[in-house]
Amino acid sequence: MLINGAFSDALPASDRGLQYGDGLFETIAIIDGKPRQWQAHMARLASGCEALQLPRANEELLRDEALQLTKHTATAVLKIIITRGSGGRGYRFPAETAPTRILSIHPWPDYPATYAQQGIAITLCKTRLGCNPALAGIKHLNRLEQVLARNEWQGDDIQEGLMLDHQGYIIEGTMSNLFMVEDDRLVTADLSQCGVKGVMRETVIALAQQHKIPVQIEPINTDRLKAAPACFVTNSLIGLWPVRQLDDINYERSKITQDLIELLSEQQLISGPN
Repeated sequence: MLINGAFSDALPASDRGLQYGDGLFETIAIIDGKPRQWQAHMARLASGCEALQLPRANEELLRDEALQLTKHTATAVLKIIITRGSGGRGYRFPAETAPTRILSIHPWPDYPATYAQQGIAITLCKTRLGCNPALAGIKHLNRLEQVLARNEWQGDDIQEGLMLDHQGYIIEGTMSNLFMVEDDRLVTADLSQCGVKGVMRETVIALAQQHKIPVQIEPINTDRLKAAPACFVTNSLIGLWPVRQLDDINYERSKITQDLIELLSEQQLISGPN
């Protein structure tokens, strides 16, 4: 682990990332020793820094440190955390900000190949997402809603849980974004009030538009999702997982889903180890 460029695992207790969740993070796939979708992750990090009024992270420095950590690792997960740094008690920003950057490397998750090949089972979580347009879209450090939602189920029968807002609309998974296939088009949730704009979500939207697959961003309720013929979830590590079951609802594997899998594979964006 690198903390401000030095190998260490010690962080001051006064760091605002620990005290208040005052910061951002990115989770990046390392494939063949190289960070995948680096520019997209850096763009979201920059957007998050702007939203939180943090000094913009030095992309060149982050890349140098990322390569330093991963130079002997073929396949792994890189996590980058940027906090506002240390400060006294109280919510007000310190008069002088010295952000903390933390880079850590982790083993690739042991997901069975069947998740991508045959699809996953999902559930609806009871924990709801709070709405806050000022934080919507960015990957800030405040993830208690996802922590609580993910611990609503145990065991391997369920692979992901969907989270709703307080109006009852499905926003995202605990670790993923949701797409629904409906009338030969893609539909994904409006994230203007809450949720994370995943890097793979944005990639799928762009690919679909390039290949004349209509994409709609609009509210999705549970009845609409259960009536859809197909759906899938995405994130930077899993790539794209088709959904085969939600409670007692079974889904098919649609042509749109298969076409997107092939397009992502051609661009080497879902070629993690199995």
